[in-house]
Amino acid sequence: MSFQAYLDNIQVKTGKSGNDLKAVAIEKGLTKAGDIVAWLKADYGLGHGHAMAIVHLVLHEEHRAASPGDKADALFSGNKAKWKQCYEAILKAITGFGPDAGSSVGQTYINLLRGGKKFAIVQPSSAERLDIGIKLKGVAANERFEAAGSWNAMVTHRVRINDAKQIDAELFSWLKQAYEAA
Repeated sequence: MSFQAYLDNIQVKTGKSGNDLKAVAIEKGLTKAGDIVAWLKADYGLGHGHAMAIVHLVLHEEHRAASPGDKADALFSGNKAKWKQCYEAILKAITGFGPDAGSSVGQTYINLLRGGKKFAIVQPSSAERLDIGIKLKGVAANERFEAAGSWNAMVTHRVRINDAKQIDAELFSWLKQAYEAA
């Protein structure tokens, strides 16, 4: 779901636009994500994902205004810069899956999309690891293709990359399966 779709759904549910809720949060002096989420759940019955969209409006407006390239550069800055080439290899591969393959850069990870629908994510977790989350329901986990568990509820599996050589045919096979299933 796109960010705008979240905002549209919020307006349908609450009768207020994202900017209306942002203004109320600012007026209330809410400056922490947890406080904003709790308020939106209690007062407007929003779910966690929709509440987080408003958190993003309130606390991270500058991120939304940045270009996708600037957002990616920010994710792969400092000691995480070594993973940028791996991400670019993954992006190049998925764009070969079909004309509707693409990506969108979030604040902590990059969504890999098929026609706007998320099928995987790329997250530079640390200088030592790049995490790839893959959405493949009904596929058994194994030692390398582990269950995502509580790491990220938007995907079913996680592949931990500790070395650029692990960006391999096996990983691309899982990504292709997820793309086709999306």
